[in-house]
Amino acid sequence: MKKKHHLSAEDQTLFRQLMEGTRKLTQDTIVHKPVRKKSNEVPLKRLLSEQADNSYYFSDEFQPLLASDGPVRYVRADVSHYELKKLRRGDYTPEIFLDLHGLTQNQARQELGALIAACRRDHLFCASVMHGHGKHILKQQTPLWLAQHPYVMAFHQAPKAFGGDAALLVLIEVEEWLPPELP
Repeated sequence: MKKKHHLSAEDQTLFRQLMEGTRKLTQDTIVHKPVRKKSNEVPLKRLLSEQADNSYYFSDEFQPLLASDGPVRYVRADVSHYELKKLRRGDYTPEIFLDLHGLTQNQARQELGALIAACRRDHLFCASVMHGHGKHILKQQTPLWLAQHPYVMAFHQAPKAFGGDAALLVLIEVEEWLPPELP
């Protein structure tokens, strides 16, 4: 706590003499607080645009070279193979889940694009994509689509706890998040 400085009787008298004839000012300044939208609301137009932009990379024609032996896996050339090992062991816990059960190929492609956009927007590093078994169409196509996207760093068949061979754990490249600067 700050110490209060006590004025002597002389100083108080002098102050009163100097302030004689003045009046107290009234506060007439109005401070308006800025109206801000909630930070977690993203306009629908932006969401659709991000989804379309991220779905652009998925082609049914292109066949990336994936390992044919063992579980489904992929690691981008500039990413350490150790990341793939950590995915296989289950060191990463998915922060977001996408269930593709019952979707058509086109819908699944759009949902994958939306997932990648959401991960980048919300700075989510690990995602789980559950494609299921079914007729093996989405099970075959999902890894091929993911391997084409530039923001997908790696993916591996999920551990049993996260869906086993009916799901993939995906590492998404996210931008470094810096808090906004204060004025």
